[in-house]
Amino acid sequence: MKISAPFTNPLCVALDVDDRKQAISLAESLSDFVGGLKVGPRLVNKYGESLIQDLSSIAPVFVDCKFFDIESTMLAAVRSAFEAGASVCTVHALAGSDCLKALAKLENELCQRRPFRILAVTILTSWSDKNYPPIIQNEPIETLVRKLAEQVQDSGLNSIVCSAQELVLLKDLSLYKLTPGIRFDLDEAGDQKRVATPDFAIKNGANALVVGRPIIAAQFPREKALDFTTAIFSVTGQQR
Repeated sequence: MKISAPFTNPLCVALDVDDRKQAISLAESLSDFVGGLKVGPRLVNKYGESLIQDLSSIAPVFVDCKFFDIESTMLAAVRSAFEAGASVCTVHALAGSDCLKALAKLENELCQRRPFRILAVTILTSWSDKNYPPIIQNEPIETLVRKLAEQVQDSGLNSIVCSAQELVLLKDLSLYKLTPGIRFDLDEAGDQKRVATPDFAIKNGANALVVGRPIIAAQFPREKALDFTTAIFSVTGQQR
């Protein structure tokens, strides 16, 4: 299985911590096992561009702030993430067709300078059929994910975020699929609802996986990261 740039392998570790030193320490410790480092609002809002720059010297950085605003603001936010050193960032697919088309043009422009990927988030993995917003509960989550994924592809973007549970339904779409909510022990889902094991996700079409607490909260994060890369590479046939 070929892993597309900018990640160097399918494992992306979510640095879901609040302290800069801890984030850098984890990144340095895990750098020889992971393909990318994910940071979200809890770190980006606190430390900004300088943290992204520091992390990008260790591994490709995935800025996961899920931009969702008017078109001009989303375009500016994506460009800012790129200029700070990010290799990947997220937007919400719910932003609509016109905005996604504009983002596709921006992605193409930025990729002329270096590899960069805009991931469109479909439906959050913390939602299930029991707790997602009532205003859209007239359709199952799987149907909504499919419709949003089709809209993303039609816009010219080629990358989405979805749970492993929807991967089978999207196999016919020519999309790069990043899957969060990856666990070995599915009983330890935390606030995630639609979770899966790494081998299940890869076998069903995921191109990259996000793992957070199962690694960073482990007693020995390096050893746990190695467990995940071993499980992934046993499916993909890659060598670490």
